[in-house]
Amino acid sequence: IVLSYIWLMIFNAILQNFSKTIVSTQWSAFWGLIIVVCWQQIGYMMIIYIAGIQNIPGELIEAAKIDGANPLQLLKNVTLPLLMPTITICSFLTLTNGFKLFDQNLALTNGAPIAFTAEGAIKQTEMIALNIYNTFYSNANWRGVGQAKAVLFFVLVAAIALIQLRFTRKREVQQ
Repeated sequence: IVLSYIWLMIFNAILQNFSKTIVSTQWSAFWGLIIVVCWQQIGYMMIIYIAGIQNIPGELIEAAKIDGANPLQLLKNVTLPLLMPTITICSFLTLTNGFKLFDQNLALTNGAPIAFTAEGAIKQTEMIALNIYNTFYSNANWRGVGQAKAVLFFVLVAAIALIQLRFTRKREVQQ
């Protein structure tokens, strides 16, 4: 959450030159969230990918080169199939972390900007986890609704993650 507050100060300092803040528009708030989450996750994913690339046996790459594989064929037929377990892990982590996004959403925008419609106020950048939190803590009579949303959210994330794992595991090869 401290990271999000630091980025909030950076974004607002830059946008201040244009007489705006990060929550001035839905566009700036949304892209601010994306920048922070990407910046936060990219280091972890790169470490995992580097470990996966280092795990590819050099003999296979050398054999493919001797057999006349060009760099594109080497990537398509050797590197990517052997990197699929790493791709599976990284896509699983990215997907589930994207759904569970809460602290960055709370610290950067808290769902703002707010649009007013005939149905009421709509927080334009409120993600699912923040919506569940706001539902649960906004009114004591709505705690059951917040818990029900949380259970459905868990089932949704688990189902999507399992589908993603099944999809990517089919493409893995054994060494």
